[in-house]
Amino acid sequence: MTDKIQLAVLDMAGTTVADDGLVISAFDAAATAVGIPEVGPQRDEARRYVLDTMGQSKIIVFRALLGSHAAALQANTAFEDAYARLIADGLATPIDGAAEAISKLRDHGIRVALTTGFSPRTQAALIAALGWQSLADLVLAPVDGMRGRPYPDMILTALMRLQIDGVHNVAVLGDTAVDVETARRAGAKIAAGTLTGAHDEAQLIAAGATDVVSSVVEFTDLLIAHNE
Repeated sequence: MTDKIQLAVLDMAGTTVADDGLVISAFDAAATAVGIPEVGPQRDEARRYVLDTMGQSKIIVFRALLGSHAAALQANTAFEDAYARLIADGLATPIDGAAEAISKLRDHGIRVALTTGFSPRTQAALIAALGWQSLADLVLAPVDGMRGRPYPDMILTALMRLQIDGVHNVAVLGDTAVDVETARRAGAKIAAGTLTGAHDEAQLIAAGATDVVSSVVEFTDLLIAHNE
């Protein structure tokens, strides 16, 4: 059985899409909507928690912060609405070279799945804003029956839907410790971190990253070299 990489699972915000503070801006709108004071230690602690858990499914983050499923749903809706407004204002931009890197992977026979902690609705709006509707082989977001990060469901779903031989043929790239942890949970051969997003090299290595790259462009070169 071949040990070549057949599937690259790529995170979106911070990995293939520049974040530039959009997630925190949307979180602040959500926090205000559920009554967290706009200034003070409660807001500061909540914002720090969001930064530390960047990459997780947003509903999971809000549930942990607020301790109530109903409040988490309210916050998540406000977050999604705020992020959608930022996208509509043209503030979503790709990481330099990301689209070309994804196309290069596919040209070299490596399937590509784009995953996110956002809802399917927000992911679809983001992809439409970038004009990426045909860029990847598959796009996935958390839904009922497919949990978001840190659970490995999206990676394993991509493997099954794209008929990849096994987890040893999968490479994952994300910008957070949670992305790396999720890749390790899934058993991916490569669980790489990129320095274009939320967490630094030390955080990515501590999470168990097999590789740390400067961007998705370097990751693409890594996979192509691995397969040669």
